Amino acid sequence: MSEVYIVGSGETKYGELWDRSLREIAVEAGLKAVENAGIYSRDIQILYGSSSLSGTVNGQNDIGSLIADFSGLASNNIPAVRVEASSASGAAAVREAYLAIRSGEYDVAMVGGVEKMTDIYGSEMLDMMSTTLDREWEAFFGATPAALAAMSARKYMADFHVDKETLAMISVNDHENASKNPSAHYRNKLTLDAAMNSTMVADPLNIMDCSPISDGASALVLASDRYMKKNGMEGVRIQGSGIAQDYLALHSRASLYRLDSTAIAARKALDQAKVRNDDISFVELNDSYSIYGLLALEDLGFAKKGSAKDLVPDEISLRGRIPVNPSGGLKAKGNPMGATGVGQFVEAYLQFRGKAGERQIKDPEHAMLHNMAGSGSTSIVHIVGGD
Repeated sequence: MSEVYIVGSGETKYGELWDRSLREIAVEAGLKAVENAGIYSRDIQILYGSSSLSGTVNGQNDIGSLIADFSGLASNNIPAVRVEASSASGAAAVREAYLAIRSGEYDVAMVGGVEKMTDIYGSEMLDMMSTTLDREWEAFFGATPAALAAMSARKYMADFHVDKETLAMISVNDHENASKNPSAHYRNKLTLDAAMNSTMVADPLNIMDCSPISDGASALVLASDRYMKKNGMEGVRIQGSGIAQDYLALHSRASLYRLDSTAIAARKALDQAKVRNDDISFVELNDSYSIYGLLALEDLGFAKKGSAKDLVPDEISLRGRIPVNPSGGLKAKGNPMGATGVGQFVEAYLQFRGKAGERQIKDPEHAMLHNMAGSGSTSIVHIVGGD
């Protein structure tokens, strides 16, 4: 089976891109990735497009075809497929491209993730985001993503004596890193006081515990090892890929604060990569709400259940033992849902190529990338780096 490498990446700025269309930002990211890889569009053999909400928010399905069409790839008649897995769509699309190359069927694949979430706002946007939950048994009765995260937070904080400051420091860390990322939605640093005293959303989570409504697009070019060697290219290897599923509805799971799908996916990815948690140089994790940052640290294997508080804030900083979200994470880099998982790979690629600027991790060896659907129904974990 072929080894798979990231050989190019590109992305737009994440943020409120009101003056730009879904297709414009998708094409920008895709063309940047092709240029960065140093290849021609005719070299791409298959395209995977990811988007979570474009069909409902923008009235545009068939994202794969849209990207292929307006990137100039349609004339090549390559397969162009949309991958949708809620807020884990980005990592799911990368995984499909990874498997396609591993199988030997293809040598070069493009992955493009895009979301244009600010086209609607207010309660309508809240309703659209709730489509990522169990529509009949959660959203219908008024549950929202923030409300479910708050339920998990309240139970977790009570059982393990975790204070609100610990949650807030997840967001403070994200903003510190995002201040060094020109692609980030929010580049302002965040004080603990501001994080603690912002507007309440769902007790105990306030607005600074919640990722923003973001627009943005990210793209990758993946290639087989034989293609790389033939063309004298360099890249960053995808060493392991794991995916796991749990119940869609939070109330059906064994625990309100255990992300079983994350734990299983992480074990699969680590085993495939033949590395351990101690080998990981940095983590990009799915902290759509600050509580998920703490839970993910535990279920990814970096702390025992209830003890992630001991890592915050010093151990997760850029110069800490396990730097978390050097990109700025979902809270500050932004969370354009279909692009988010692809954007994590963009950050990893920049880090391993030594092009992350002020947020550069010193001599990274392996990175763990964690993308999650909803409140934890699907988790996808990748290990990248190595030789």
